[in-house]
Amino acid sequence: MVITGKISGEVEIKCHRHLVFELFKHRPHDTSVVDPERIEACHLVSGEWGVPGAVIQWYYYHDGKKETAKEIIEEIDDQLHKIVFKVIEGDILEVYNSISFTFMTKDVGDKKFVIWTIEFEKANANIPDPTSYLDLVCGIAGNMDSHFLK
Repeated sequence: MVITGKISGEVEIKCHRHLVFELFKHRPHDTSVVDPERIEACHLVSGEWGVPGAVIQWYYYHDGKKETAKEIIEEIDDQLHKIVFKVIEGDILEVYNSISFTFMTKDVGDKKFVIWTIEFEKANANIPDPTSYLDLVCGIAGNMDSHFLK
């Protein structure tokens, strides 16, 4: 029986939220400079940075192990500061049948947030929700905030 799920996490940021959005949209390869403990490298495989259909290869550290993921950018919404990344290859697909990451920023009153949402499909109920991956991407967002505030 296939089980689908959705989890979200948010990180309050102090920097202008468009800075974080633009980094993920046009310069995700700079995440390795911002957070080298979590991201080793990011390369454009095909397409153009910041354009739906682009394919990106990530090399990152998860739970102390180096992993890889190839993602396609499915959607970019400049007004909502939203990007949807769908994983099409990589270590994470050894655990989940499918998984996508949605990045978004928003203002709530005088506060600014980065919101990550992970939608996933797992083959059975014994597979845990991908909360450790949510912690990973939220941690990167927090380090980006620190980077831009320097």
